[in-house]
Amino acid sequence: MNRWLVNRTVASPNCNERKLPISMVVLHYTGMKSAAEALERMCDPAAEVSAHYMIDEDGVVTSLVPEGKRAWHAGRSYWRGVTDVNSASIGIELVNPGHEWGYRPFPEAQMEALLPLLADIVKRNDIPRGNVVGHSDIAPARKQDPGEYFDWARLGELGLALKIPVAKMNLFYDNPGAFYLALERFGYDIADGRAAVTAFQRRWRPELIDGEIDGEIGAILLELLLERDNGRAR
Repeated sequence: MNRWLVNRTVASPNCNERKLPISMVVLHYTGMKSAAEALERMCDPAAEVSAHYMIDEDGVVTSLVPEGKRAWHAGRSYWRGVTDVNSASIGIELVNPGHEWGYRPFPEAQMEALLPLLADIVKRNDIPRGNVVGHSDIAPARKQDPGEYFDWARLGELGLALKIPVAKMNLFYDNPGAFYLALERFGYDIADGRAAVTAFQRRWRPELIDGEIDGEIGAILLELLLERDNGRAR
């Protein structure tokens, strides 16, 4: 980690040893009323929750867990065959009250702090763009963060995550099961099909999130799979 990217260190006891090499970054929102409340919780041994970094709305970056350690941010989750996401990932919490306490857009200062930190992590660990994900991507039945206000398009344009494809035409799969299988092939847990569709929409088509399979998200998913199969969605 480049120390110049971090403003302060507040050590959390909530970590243990990794069992897998780092291959992912998971972005979250804190989902609590204040940054102080979130920080207190992530440092409380009884809470058993933590992340490697927390970024406040004013751009202050706090290091909580060394990257070499397994922070406890992902919970029960899955992405592209990995079930111990905590062992394989670095977790970044963005201070935001979330859907429960007044969800709002992420301030520019916060995004300006995230971008160089994420770029540094991705470069040092050779993390594929397809493995920079949100909590809702890896736990669609449980989580909504970082949510529809998060600027994934910006990360995509900077090469820090996959670009959001433009649907060239509507594409309807033969049946819902075919869409779910394609979604699983891309990386999602489809145990709860509607939740997986909702999570996909929140990430790739945030202007309409209804959990319904339609031609636009069918086309977006096809583009993502084609990019992956052609080796461009690394």
